Amino acid sequence: MDAVPLPPQSLAGVRVLDLSRVLAGPWCTQTLADLGADVIKIERPGNGDDTRGWGPPFLRDRDGRETGESAYYLCANRNKRSLAVDIASPSGQALIRRLARDCDVVVENFKVGDMARYGLDADNLRAADSRLIYCSITGYGQTGPYARRPGYDFAVQGLGGLMSVTGERDGLPGAGPQKVGVAVADLFTGMYATVAILAALRHRDATGEGQVIDMALLDAQVAMLANLGSQYLVGGRVPHRMGNGHPSIVPYQAFEAADGHVILAIGNDAQFARFCGIAGHPEWAGDPRFARNADRVRNREVLVPLIAAVMQRGNRAQWLATFEAAGIPSSPVNAIDEVFADPQVRARGLQVGIDHPERDGLPMVASPLRLSATPVHYHRAPPMLGQHTEEVLREFGWSTQEIDTLRTQGAIG
Repeated sequence: MDAVPLPPQSLAGVRVLDLSRVLAGPWCTQTLADLGADVIKIERPGNGDDTRGWGPPFLRDRDGRETGESAYYLCANRNKRSLAVDIASPSGQALIRRLARDCDVVVENFKVGDMARYGLDADNLRAADSRLIYCSITGYGQTGPYARRPGYDFAVQGLGGLMSVTGERDGLPGAGPQKVGVAVADLFTGMYATVAILAALRHRDATGEGQVIDMALLDAQVAMLANLGSQYLVGGRVPHRMGNGHPSIVPYQAFEAADGHVILAIGNDAQFARFCGIAGHPEWAGDPRFARNADRVRNREVLVPLIAAVMQRGNRAQWLATFEAAGIPSSPVNAIDEVFADPQVRARGLQVGIDHPERDGLPMVASPLRLSATPVHYHRAPPMLGQHTEEVLREFGWSTQEIDTLRTQGAIG
């Protein structure tokens, strides 16, 4: 039986030269690859992307032996091809320039000035092709007093204000600034970079001209302060850490049950009244301290301990079933293993398997992008270092002799 052809993808025909590593850049280019772009990942011969060594855990092969492919690297590099090139060598730099002439987008996340030293900066590459879209991702952008600083997610979460509003309130056990559990500054920036590249492709379709994109972790982090940033700019009040509480809604936080934590997200007074009945305290709904949300916010220090004492008397499953039946917004606080066992997560297909050179059915987190006509395809596992070097070079017109010369020169791995 003939195989059923896969539906087309939105970015089919777009070529991306990916000079990035670690997370922000690779997160951007993985999204582009998921949407059908041909992403050619440039890696250092011998070592590759820094994150290849960021383990354990490392992928285990078909015989159960540990490989050199870290789970960290695997999370951000599917649907790409790997080409091992030494961009510090003149031959490697010439190779990149030749590749860039036949690509639509270049993405890099080197420190400000590094690409210019190699002759691989936007001005040099776009001089050969004005249609090229060149996206630089740095910690602090191409301008300003911090431009030449190396950018790290943790530092940017601190500098960009996120840690000042994340963590338990001052005066309570465990209080103090806290980073988010995943590298959100990197991830925010990668997603914003994806949007910017798509916008630049649309502009090029209309005008024939590419452009330069200057993405900074700090910029993305400050933008993602969202309502808290707006609250300060509009109202002049500096937001502070609220733990799991909400500054404007009560109760809207996690509570400890007998066997785990449950989130209550009560958004209006009718829901609160129903909760009071379930909790065995219908009188709370008529108490002038708690009857309206504004009253509950003003008197949270009284109300929250009362709710906490009630919640500890029941187990998590009982509370959740009762709340769902009553239409009270709630959820468990799941550990990661519980996430992937959750029936909704399973129904949405948020775990996929992709065959890898070292292992069949490599488990990966699925893309959240659901397009009805041009869906995401999972056609390539995250590549081994240099796995596609010869394939890509031949495709771009290098001869066998040229490839052998590059290898002799140490320009490719």
